[in-house]
Amino acid sequence: MSPIFATCDLCDSQKSDSSGAFRVLPPVFRDYGAVRKFCGPVVTIKCHEDNSLVKAVLDSDGSTQTPLGRVGRVLVVDGGASVRRALLGGNLGAAAARNGWAGVVIDGCVRDVAELSLLGVGIRALASMPLPTEKRNEGQRDLAVQLQGVWVRPGDWLYADEDGMVLSDRCLS
Repeated sequence: MSPIFATCDLCDSQKSDSSGAFRVLPPVFRDYGAVRKFCGPVVTIKCHEDNSLVKAVLDSDGSTQTPLGRVGRVLVVDGGASVRRALLGGNLGAAAARNGWAGVVIDGCVRDVAELSLLGVGIRALASMPLPTEKRNEGQRDLAVQLQGVWVRPGDWLYADEDGMVLSDRCLS
């Protein structure tokens, strides 16, 4: 069942917010997963051309208890907008779907695009790149990150649909 929201409606209702609690990501991300509309509380990772931490997180339970019941979380990866290596491929995408993640948003690249397109999870990234990452066990988790100049914090709610992606410091649906 698809979540009931529209990012356009959320923007209309929040357009007067000047506090920074509501933010809109720029329209530079492409859809790669089979799920086009997703939302959930955010988990953040910051890494550069090393997806060791992405793998560790997506191999864990992606759901969490909220006032709305149990929902899938959204992994947001600050990959430094690198287009030199893919931070997510078919195996990690399958782990995300299998472990109940609502979505993955990567400020960087993915690979195995044909496989990702069949997975029951939302996946957004800048582009595809066939080169895998190096495995150096580097990266940070659960910190405020910037994607394309927009702050994303752990616990924010991310809403994604056909019109774009927005963030809020609280659940809006």
